[in-house]
Amino acid sequence: MSALWEAIVTNSSSFASPAFFPEGAYEQLKTIHDAQADYEDRLVHDYSLDIAAANDLLGAGAWSAVLVRVDVPTDDGHWVPPGVCDNRSGYFEVANSRIVYQQGGVIHSFGIASLISWRGVWYVVHLGAILRSRDAGEVEDPELGAGTSAPSSTC
Repeated sequence: MSALWEAIVTNSSSFASPAFFPEGAYEQLKTIHDAQADYEDRLVHDYSLDIAAANDLLGAGAWSAVLVRVDVPTDDGHWVPPGVCDNRSGYFEVANSRIVYQQGGVIHSFGIASLISWRGVWYVVHLGAILRSRDAGEVEDPELGAGTSAPSSTC
């Protein structure tokens, strides 16, 4: 999560690669045609847009924002079985985790749309919205304070 945070405060998505679901895992997981193109053209593209949108949320003083914690609602974690969402195999997912940060002495937060566990390691697969109506970055539920996570379904 520190790599993701570094990417957000610097608006440089390349820093966030260690936090993002690996391409090889995605290709193994999906049954869709040309999973590699979907990974690059949709997932990585959206991730970069969402990082830029989160940086915009932080504003001109983004560099001064400090990551406090990431709240993961583990009770809302669930198994996504094979065959659901065009998946070849199952995985664990947690939706709506919260990035909690301090900026100017004030606590703020926003959501992580979806975390996926792959071989025991948790990765961001959707920072902003999972489904989008336009090609733009999105920040999930920004709030003053730590905010709250709400249960959500996958895909």
